[in-house]
Amino acid sequence: MPKNYYIAIEGVIGVGKTTLARMSQPEFEADILLEVFEENPFLARFYQDRKRYAFQTQIFFLLSRFHQQHEAIPAALAHRNLISDYTFDKNKIFARLNIEPDELAMYERVQDIMATKIPLPDLVVYLRADPNVLLERIAARDRAYERAMDRDYIAALVNAYDHYFAHYTQSPALTIDTNDLDFVRRADDLRLVQERIRAKLQMGAYQQTLFEEEKGERG
Repeated sequence: MPKNYYIAIEGVIGVGKTTLARMSQPEFEADILLEVFEENPFLARFYQDRKRYAFQTQIFFLLSRFHQQHEAIPAALAHRNLISDYTFDKNKIFARLNIEPDELAMYERVQDIMATKIPLPDLVVYLRADPNVLLERIAARDRAYERAMDRDYIAALVNAYDHYFAHYTQSPALTIDTNDLDFVRRADDLRLVQERIRAKLQMGAYQQTLFEEEKGERG
């Protein structure tokens, strides 16, 4: 039986993770797993006062992501491919940036125990962009709780993600610079990224779907 692939898309806030996941779902004939971040009751307060609410925000995300991924990933992979717009490991990136050292040690011990129960992706696609580009994209989608974000925090996140994936070895990883890409408005950009993902997974060249083949035969 052919192996079903688990592709996880990562990157800083506003880089286009969910957009790419949604638009690639039909191409890879995959189920999709999206992060449920709006349910975190501390998130809006975190962006207003990061130091005060960092630990509560991260603990909520840790438990929520564990509950979602522990159940959903094996269930999806039992019958088809899966694309997610986040990894369980992203907890560490944010925790190391925001949580105080004494709390961080305890937090990481808990996460490491939980992580043993979460399947690793067959490929992590790291989408990156410069801080100014990310701020433009964040402003364009205009989520209320993101309006308090400042450039320094976004720049710190970019550095944290770059450092993390420069040393990431748990799964195969593909880094894609998105500064000049527009998945929504330019079909060639979307196709380019999808072809790079296929090549990294060694799934072979792009093949026409049955619908496209039939359409071509009809002229």
